[in-house]
Amino acid sequence: MLSATLNYPLDAAHIIKKRQKIKKELIGELANPLTKRIAIMGGSTTNELVSLIEIFLLHANIQPIFYQSEYAQYFEESIFDNPKLKEFKPDVIYIYTTSVNIKGFPRISDTSPMIEEKLRFETESYCRIWDSLEKEYQCPIIQNNFDYPINRPLGNLDCCLEIGKTNFLLNLNLFFAKASRERRNLFISDINYLSSFVGLREWFDKNLWYSYKYAISYTGLVHLAKNISIILKSIFGKSKKCLVLDLDNTCWGGVIGDDGIDNIQIGNETAVGQAHQALQKYIIELKERGVVLAVCSKNDDNMARTGFSHPDSVLKISDFASFKANWKPKHENLVDICNEIKILPDALVFIDDNPMERDLVSQHLEEVGVPDIGHDIANFVEFIDREGYFEPVQLSHDDMKRSEYYQGNSQRNNYQAEFSDYNEYLVSLQMESEIATFSPLYAERIAQLTNKTNQFNLTTKRFTLDEIKRMMSLNSEYICLYGKLRDKFGDNGLISVVIGRIEKQNELHLDLWLMSCRVIKRGMEFAMLDALMKLVANRNIDTVYGYYIESPNNTMVKNLYRDFGFTCIEKNDSASKWIFEGDYKNKNKIIKVHL
Repeated sequence: MLSATLNYPLDAAHIIKKRQKIKKELIGELANPLTKRIAIMGGSTTNELVSLIEIFLLHANIQPIFYQSEYAQYFEESIFDNPKLKEFKPDVIYIYTTSVNIKGFPRISDTSPMIEEKLRFETESYCRIWDSLEKEYQCPIIQNNFDYPINRPLGNLDCCLEIGKTNFLLNLNLFFAKASRERRNLFISDINYLSSFVGLREWFDKNLWYSYKYAISYTGLVHLAKNISIILKSIFGKSKKCLVLDLDNTCWGGVIGDDGIDNIQIGNETAVGQAHQALQKYIIELKERGVVLAVCSKNDDNMARTGFSHPDSVLKISDFASFKANWKPKHENLVDICNEIKILPDALVFIDDNPMERDLVSQHLEEVGVPDIGHDIANFVEFIDREGYFEPVQLSHDDMKRSEYYQGNSQRNNYQAEFSDYNEYLVSLQMESEIATFSPLYAERIAQLTNKTNQFNLTTKRFTLDEIKRMMSLNSEYICLYGKLRDKFGDNGLISVVIGRIEKQNELHLDLWLMSCRVIKRGMEFAMLDALMKLVANRNIDTVYGYYIESPNNTMVKNLYRDFGFTCIEKNDSASKWIFEGDYKNKNKIIKVHL
């Protein structure tokens, strides 16, 4: 019920009215939540916004703790010494400003130099804010761009002339977009788009502004809170990875088993066919930016595959990392898909036109995203897009190749079936690895892995890009390694990270050891251990401490340090501490390593 309330399409009035009851129910459902400290630097009243963001984050099993600046003191509290914010130690800072915070819009009588000066004042003010916060707190910063004003004294010329408010805001938004590309910890909340989606008349409530200094209407606040929660979930590594598709009346109109390839609806001949083709075009765009695709359909496998040979089908068989067309219950097939491409069910979004199938999957696999897409194919894209399942905060080379990586895993699984001896299979993969200390070239990917990897992650500690860069610069205090892996089926990219902190000159404390789930059980952890121990010996470190902190998803590595040959010296129900002293003998026998 709560998922229906807090997922697209949003009933803003209902959420506002029932928000306290919703919050109470969500708190009762929390299970090992991720706790995060979020600072809101407000350009206008923020109380209602904070309460709404909290609801959407609780729904994602994130327990937020908030700091709110004094009313409209976002600039002062960002620039000047702020003991309260320092004590708060934010994980993320959100600068909540809108067009009402523009200090000086152009006037009709302004000359070009005067307008340029006003634009410079605004951009330099925000640069000062970002510079100060980045330096002091070294955490992600979310910044609203600007919504357009309700009224345009110049009419349509307002967007064209230098003196127009709309033109002025357009230039500011372009500056913000450029700044977000240059500042890797700055993320834009696109309220320019969001206000357009909601509609400017619904976005701004003059009475709320005059009476309570709410710069956005209650309706707008609900949509903004949802949008901020989507960005935060992505920053915290909770975005989905894989889109799983039903076939009949989803990827095409009709039933392939009954109608045959010649009679399914896809393409320009009918309105239904055009809508299905539009969905496929949207899906292929998701794949191109790194979303993994899979099929889960009750169908004959051979017949199901023929649908993608239709001349108007945008999707092809080769686009899917996993293809399950059979008569098993769909929730079982989804588990098989996870096992095949090595991801968890909470990384899946399942699209099916049949409400019964959606309901069964939701009952058996609560962590799978299952949008209630209805029955009108024309609206399917909206349910995927508006929910922000696959929200990216960055687009790296590895992101865009993710689908290719997982398709490679599918090939490996099929190839593995040819072997009765698993070790022989590993040898036949002809694996090669590059292992080296952190490099600026890979800093973003390393930071991304620390925030998204959950299964093979000994401590699940998270690090920002600035923190990664800092450790990279402190060579005498840290040993930090990355690992890349490739084999006969292709390149897996950068998939492993180890961060060790040096104490007392002769002790190494392993704060982080992680590896992407897509290369689990291929021996890469032993190759990383060999490389680490070689550096340990070169640095005259004689004691290495490893730590395991249990999380809901990482029990698979509970005994990794035991397998490494470490000795457990402390242990409780949810954590353990391990030690290694003495001579070390290499353990990797399979992967060819390039150091």
